[in-house]
This record gives sequence, C-alpha cells and structure tokens, in this order.
Amino acid sequence: MARARLFASLCGLVFFVNLARIVFAPLLDVFIGEFAIGEATAGLIVTLAWVGSASPRLPTGWLLTKVPRHYVVIGAGTILAVASGLAATATTVRHLMIGAFLMGIASGVYFVSANPLLSELYPTRIGRVMGIHGAASQLAAVIAAPFVALALLVDWRLSLWAIAVGAALVTAYAWYAASGTEMPAAGRDDRDFVAGALSEWRIIVTALAIVGAASFVWQGVFNFYELYMQSKGLSDRAAGTMLTVVFAAGVPAFFFGGDLADRLPKVPFLLGIVGAFSACLLALTAVDGLVVLVALSAVIGFVIHTLFPATDTYLLDTLPDSARGSAYAVFSSAWMLTQALGSSALGLFIERGYTYDAVFAVAALVLAATIAVLVALERAGRLPE
Repeated sequence: MARARLFASLCGLVFFVNLARIVFAPLLDVFIGEFAIGEATAGLIVTLAWVGSASPRLPTGWLLTKVPRHYVVIGAGTILAVASGLAATATTVRHLMIGAFLMGIASGVYFVSANPLLSELYPTRIGRVMGIHGAASQLAAVIAAPFVALALLVDWRLSLWAIAVGAALVTAYAWYAASGTEMPAAGRDDRDFVAGALSEWRIIVTALAIVGAASFVWQGVFNFYELYMQSKGLSDRAAGTMLTVVFAAGVPAFFFGGDLADRLPKVPFLLGIVGAFSACLLALTAVDGLVVLVALSAVIGFVIHTLFPATDTYLLDTLPDSARGSAYAVFSSAWMLTQALGSSALGLFIERGYTYDAVFAVAALVLAATIAVLVALERAGRLPE
C-alpha cells in the first residue's frame, strides 16, 4: 500500500513535470505576437526547455550514487514549482527563456531519478509501470492546448502559475508518501558513476542509435504541429484540435507500449516503432483534408508514443542493479539533448523558406534509411538485446 501511494504521487508529479515541457508549444503564437519575435526565436524558447531537461541528467546520475533516489525526486518537484513561478513573471524574452530553461532542468532531474526508482519498486513489471507512469505524463500533453486556451481567457501567465501551485502541492504529498515507504535496495551498489556508465556503453549506444534521430524529428513535428496544420489550410481551432488528437492517442500508446515491451523482443520492437513512425510521417506530408489528417494524426500520435515506454523498458530492464542509475543517466542525457535541438532546427529551416512538407518528407526518408541499416545489423546479431 505504501508503494502504491508513492507510485500514485509520482504519477501526479510527472503530470506537472511534463506539462511544464509541453505548455510552451501551444504558446508559440502568443510569444511571437507579444514579444515580437520570429519562428526561430520562438522555437529556441521550446528548445531551451528541452536543453534544460537534458543538461542536469549527467550531474543527477552522479548525485544518485550519493543520495537516495526519492530525495532527488522531491528536489525536482521543488525546482519545478519555483521555476514555473519565475517564468510566469517574465517581461522580456530573456527572462522567459531563463524560466523555460529552469523548468526543463526540473524535468531532467525528475526523470533520471524517478524512472530507476520506479523500475526498482516494481522490478517484475517494469514495462507496465513505465507505461502507466508515462500515460499520466501524457495526460498533461493532451490537456496542454485546451489548458492554454482556457488560461488565455484571462492571461497566458495563468498557465504557468497553475503549474507552480500544482507542482508544490503534489511534491509535498510525494514527500509524505516516501516517508512511509520502505525503499528498495537494488540501487545501493551503484556507487561509481563513470565505471557504471562505461560498463554498459554498448546498451547506451544501441538505444541512442535506434531512437535518437526519431526523437529529434518528433520534437520539431509536435512543437510546430499547430502551425503545420495551419499551413495545410486548417483554422486555428482545428489545428489546435489536431495537436490534442496527437497527444490523446499517446495515452493508450504508453500503456500498450510498456505492456508490449515486457512481452516482445525489445530491439526488434523499437526498430518497428521507428520504422512505422517514418512511414506515417511521410504519408502525412502527402495528404490534405480534415478527415484524413485527423486519422493520420491519431496514428502518428499512437505510434511515436509507444517509443518512450519501450525505450525506458529496454534500458531499465537490461541494465544491472550495479549500473542502472549511472548508465540510464548517461543515456537519458544524450537522448534529451538530441531531442532538444529538433525545434530550433525546424524553425531555422522554415525561416529559410522550406515548407513543412518538404522538411518532414526528407526527415522521414532519412529515418527509414537509418532503420534499414539497423535492421540489417540486428539480423546479423550485432545489436545487444
């Protein structure tokens, strides 16, 4: 029961952690108008949130060799509450960028500490637990656009203040739940950060090779998805609905993706997900019309969101107790840094005159070629399971 309460509190906290990263995407139009900036600068605000998410992951991995995981989780929630309040008071672009970066830092600290903790709390059901935890995170993405739309009836800053207050309350409950829970001993042997990470370098490199490019592309796609849908002739409201459809499809995707990751061979499953994503993205660039776009948005949202619990399950179920926190932190840092660059890269291409369809089509073809090479390596037995 004590572990269940802690798990529930973490599901609540991850909701606000992910909302803090996603909330900037539906605010891009507001930032462009209020601060008189271009698409590249707006994309940079989002990129800073994701760079912030990537930057503390290595230091957090080292910290986990010294401090119990649940202490670090509580610290992450505290940082999020303070950083969201800071961003809500922004009066300049620089101030807003600092707030976004710090909100990203909170998420990076959280995921590097919470995911290994959850895998050790429920070692026989890692995929299922990561899927439920991820679904809770994804709910934040689903409500992000309507949440921002509601806040805009008053002031866009209200959305950031709500995150600050919510994060503070849930963090307090997580601290209470953790104080009454007997923590697992699995991570106590993980005390040498560098040695732990180096000992599992093949697993880290394999995971990055499979999912790195896909997550880079996905960052650009979803952060500019509303503007992309507008370029296909949809109204502002319909474009916002499309983003909601993408994220809504991710809620069951996390659950089923984590469950399937427990049952299927992990590397072929990951390769299949990335291959399906590239095919769906290429198809999206070739179609128009509301009904078709709704259907493809739902499929893309489902496919890409199965990638995240499957990736975490592959890492956390494969890595040994003696290196889980250290190696996962290294992978997570590199993975998130790769993702973070996607939004600003796409904004740069769009400002230079390339169309969304052209950029996404090339990205899909590059992903397909990468997966073809990796499938050949997997069949030759060159990728570690």
